Amino acid sequence: MSYQLWLIPLISMFVAQALKVVFFKSTTWDWNRLKRINQYGGMPSSHSAMVTSLVTVLAYHQGFDSAAFAIALVFALITVRDASGFRLAIGKQGEIINKLIKELPDDQEYKFPVLGEKFGHKTTEVIVGIIFGFFFTLFLINFL
Repeated sequence: MSYQLWLIPLISMFVAQALKVVFFKSTTWDWNRLKRINQYGGMPSSHSAMVTSLVTVLAYHQGFDSAAFAIALVFALITVRDASGFRLAIGKQGEIINKLIKELPDDQEYKFPVLGEKFGHKTTEVIVGIIFGFFFTLFLINFL
């Protein structure tokens, strides 16, 4: 039982991250598709899946009135909000800054690094991560 408290959320995170390869919008199975397994953003949100899994497994084993459940729930809310808010804004800023750098003269453009543009999640990616984390955890609780 106690191993489920940490193992199931980790499995949920890794499976959700691997699903990004499947959901990546590409017409071919090339290396760019496989790179998605180690990148931020995309469908589904593995952060949301993991924290939802943690909350679910704690509710199952320790109940809704436990201190661990309360802490995990607050942690999950912060993580989900961060994934769809703050990190999404960082990605949009990176995209805008990269466009501004491209408008510089060629002899000035090389002075600035290309910034990452995909850090956060769209609302649907977060919701799918939450749903996946919940149901996959229920499956694993009964399977493991």
